[in-house]
Amino acid sequence: MAKALTRMGDGELIARSDAELMDDIWQGTEDIAEMAGIEPLNKEEVGYLFELSTSSARMFGVEKNSEVIMSYDGPTSEIRRLGINSGRLDALQIFERCFGSDTVEMSHVDYSYKPVKPIIQDEIPILEQAQFLLIIPLLYGAMPNLGLYTQPDGPVPNPAELMPLGQIKEARQAYEETIEYAVEDMVYIASALYEAGADGINFDTVGASGDPDFKAALLAAEKLKAKYPDICIEMGMAGEFVLGMHGEIEHKGRRLAGLFAHEQLQLAQECGVTIFGPVINTASKKSVPWNLARAITLTKACVQQARIPVHGNMGMGVGGLPVCEILPSDTVSMASKAMVELTRLDGL
Repeated sequence: MAKALTRMGDGELIARSDAELMDDIWQGTEDIAEMAGIEPLNKEEVGYLFELSTSSARMFGVEKNSEVIMSYDGPTSEIRRLGINSGRLDALQIFERCFGSDTVEMSHVDYSYKPVKPIIQDEIPILEQAQFLLIIPLLYGAMPNLGLYTQPDGPVPNPAELMPLGQIKEARQAYEETIEYAVEDMVYIASALYEAGADGINFDTVGASGDPDFKAALLAAEKLKAKYPDICIEMGMAGEFVLGMHGEIEHKGRRLAGLFAHEQLQLAQECGVTIFGPVINTASKKSVPWNLARAITLTKACVQQARIPVHGNMGMGVGGLPVCEILPSDTVSMASKAMVELTRLDGL
């Protein structure tokens, strides 16, 4: 029996029979549909994914007039992972003029808001210079990263040390303190850079520290939108559902712990977020068709109820793509085509 080449979630190249591929796709979509309480892909959509997964094509692309916006987070750091030793201004120009980016993002090497605060006066002139060099929109981005506000790096007791001691109340209080610090820093830094000429602000990897992290980003978005009604705020998530590190935090009457991507979207757009980036995590021991079916199913649910643009996160370990540093181009192009044509999202 002929077998098609595909990959596992860790990037390993494998061979799968038609029956095995079809089973993977059905199992992937049904897995996330049951978990998130949404509709699975229909027969036509599963058939489409099966045809792509069994194709012998080396590269894939969408049909004409189906193109979407290509945005990037952390390009000034990512460029060095490719072995290109360049400064931030050079990297931004490479992404615009060589890689064909539609938007680009300036960021600090620590990629968190807290470390930027002491050097904000150094970041402003670099951003201003970048705006003189670029044509495409330039955002400034970083992670809320509430972990940096806990000891020994920050002033707040570490909840990860308190919880094993049974000090649950104290751990929750510590998480609530980190929210206050993070919101203050995010609003301060975003305000300074927006006033300096940034075309938008990116809150990236939101929820990496669980529900307190998501709460901080939502509050910061609300404060910035009230201060600057026309500001563009992009929010890229850290996971397909919000981890309940605190467990009882709510926003607008909704408990944050356990919210899946389509539910995260609902709160984000209510808080003034302009662009939402859902994340669906990759299972390294499952095949790419299985992972991609899950990612498309949940992203489709986001798009169906979105009033704002949806830019799906697709990279190492998310969006149906393998967990590896340098992604194989065949898998990236196939997954991107499927994501665009089945979900009709606005960007990648």
